[in-house]
Amino acid sequence: MEIDISTPQSARIWNYWLGGKDHYAVDREAGDAVIAQIPDIPEGARAERAFLVRVVRHLVEEEGLRQFLDVGTGLPTANNTHEVAQRLAPESRVVYVDNDPIVLAHARALLTSTPEGKTDYLDSDLRRPEEIVEAARETLDFDQPIGLMLLGVLNHVMDDDEARSAVRALVDALAPGSFLVLTHSTAEVHGEPMLRAMRETTERGGTPIRARTAAEIEGLFAGTTLQEPGVVTCSQWRPEREGEKPVYLFGGVGRV
Repeated sequence: MEIDISTPQSARIWNYWLGGKDHYAVDREAGDAVIAQIPDIPEGARAERAFLVRVVRHLVEEEGLRQFLDVGTGLPTANNTHEVAQRLAPESRVVYVDNDPIVLAHARALLTSTPEGKTDYLDSDLRRPEEIVEAARETLDFDQPIGLMLLGVLNHVMDDDEARSAVRALVDALAPGSFLVLTHSTAEVHGEPMLRAMRETTERGGTPIRARTAAEIEGLFAGTTLQEPGVVTCSQWRPEREGEKPVYLFGGVGRV
């Protein structure tokens, strides 16, 4: 397994913005170039992590979910999906999926399950949904509800049809009562500076990334029933306090 440190990688840039330690100079340079144009970009990263915590808590406590499939995991940091779920329900089972070699190298940090539950890691790609489902069946029971987590991953699928197809294939494999949790980059908060930052990151050789509108993001929830308040900036999805600042990631939760 070879880790490329000559070009920036989205998982490592994200880790840098979150204050982690798993990044290289090329990632910090790319991350700083974005911050120069959008100074509050790290706030979006932190807001998405807080969104994850609120959503998983809701699904475990209020919807009774005990299984999660987290695709596009990224590098381990505080409050990973299994940590949040197993704090509330130790028997929870979580499968993580990513295709970045550096994420695979750190996957052991994602496998620290409670004795009652289980975690697993798959080296796979969102564009291969059938492969993901087949491998995940070894840990998850697809006859029971599952929380499908697609956080900040579909913005790396540039083609709209391919993005919709991948989501639909995963959702179609889920039992009724499952949930789709999705966040996606948008330019609706920052406008042209965000689009420019995305172009420049891609030109640096980083993972291609694109923005979608709120309406386009909502379209990715086809086949599910969007839960209130719908697709919104993820800092304002059922926030714990009023007045949260909008961030560049929009998110939502859909019931299957």
